[in-house]
Amino acid sequence: MNNLIRGVNEVRLVGENIEPGVYKFSDALRLAEEQEVDLVEISPNAEPPVCKLMDYGKFLYQQKKREKELKAKSTQITVKEIRFGPQTDEHDYEFKRKNAEKFLKEGAKLKAFVFFKGRSIIYKEQGQILLLRLAQDLEEYGKVEALPVLEGKRMIMYIAPKKKK
Repeated sequence: MNNLIRGVNEVRLVGENIEPGVYKFSDALRLAEEQEVDLVEISPNAEPPVCKLMDYGKFLYQQKKREKELKAKSTQITVKEIRFGPQTDEHDYEFKRKNAEKFLKEGAKLKAFVFFKGRSIIYKEQGQILLLRLAQDLEEYGKVEALPVLEGKRMIMYIAPKKKK
């Protein structure tokens, strides 16, 4: 009905079980009713507008189904963070290492960083040693994506999980 309002009296018709060509709008509607399908406008800017005979509900259903399959195939990568201080003691380090190991086993990416407060920035080397030690301890679960880099008051390192065979 939309086309009647705009004053279009001819449409180019395509679709299954139909001879492609230019039809009067009323004939195109009649053909759609006979075949129990919808008359869908595909290209409104063409001269004359292009319409297709199709089951629009079925088309929408298949499109949603296709999108759902694509979404299921794509994997969501989560990034888990672990924060250290430049002078983290052994027990805290082991606790955080175990958590990091668990995150990598679950398939999450790991962002480990050392946060320097105030004057603790003078311990940059200790922070770097701590992160490299963590990378070495987690070698069998993940690979280092980016070596420790100092960004402002944080020294950051990324570890990606190893692919399961």
